[in-house]
Amino acid sequence: MPASYLNSMLTGWMQGGALSPKTILPQLSETRAKGGRAIMKLSMGHDRYVQNDDRTFSLTKWKALVDRFKTVNLDPYLADGTIVGHYLIDEPHRAQRWGGKIISQATLEEMAKHSKRIWPGMATFVRVVPSWLASAPVNYVYLDAGWAQYGRATGDATKWIAAEVAAAKSRGLGLTVGMNVLDGGNGSSGIAGYTKGKYAMSASEIRSIGTALLNQSHACAFIMWTHNLDYFSRSDIKSAMADISAKAKAHARTSCRQ
Repeated sequence: MPASYLNSMLTGWMQGGALSPKTILPQLSETRAKGGRAIMKLSMGHDRYVQNDDRTFSLTKWKALVDRFKTVNLDPYLADGTIVGHYLIDEPHRAQRWGGKIISQATLEEMAKHSKRIWPGMATFVRVVPSWLASAPVNYVYLDAGWAQYGRATGDATKWIAAEVAAAKSRGLGLTVGMNVLDGGNGSSGIAGYTKGKYAMSASEIRSIGTALLNQSHACAFIMWTHNLDYFSRSDIKSAMADISAKAKAHARTSCRQ
């Protein structure tokens, strides 16, 4: 979602492929002007940019893409809180996404270390649940936060998020929470999902699941997947999102850097 879409309800964005050393500062400037927040993926959008020929993950390619931003002065946007953090990679635990081989927890820590060398004050995220991060004997020094995104297969939202918060705390990690609003519904909405055979969330699901996630004081950010103009323009969805946005604004400020 570009910064131009920010409003009183949708107050933050996550971008990847749209960001380059030329485009990032204008996006951040507009975000600041609107009082918004940004989570940035600095290694492009599609997985292919950071894959070897066999589709396994290439740390070398990832570092080279991140290094493009070394000369961009992000410090003012870090200092005033416009930048929430650096989104390192998506779903490292899904072997089928990475040529049959996961991106190990140790590699994630190395990625976070590389980011911290450039921007010591920028929080580092990876979109995978803390319980997976905690399943390996890695001491997380540079990785700051995991990411718990709810979808229908996850089950009871309250129990699930409580377990993920516990896992995050056990390893000294912060936690971004969110919902897969376009593909994570249980079918009650009747709204076709982004993926064939899946459904978008109903207004009722947004309210109940969003409340369960935001009831956790450990949550440091609240991000949806993903923005769609038709979906977010529906009156029922706009009403539910406005309610959840109000809850997010009332949430106690929590650092993602635990």
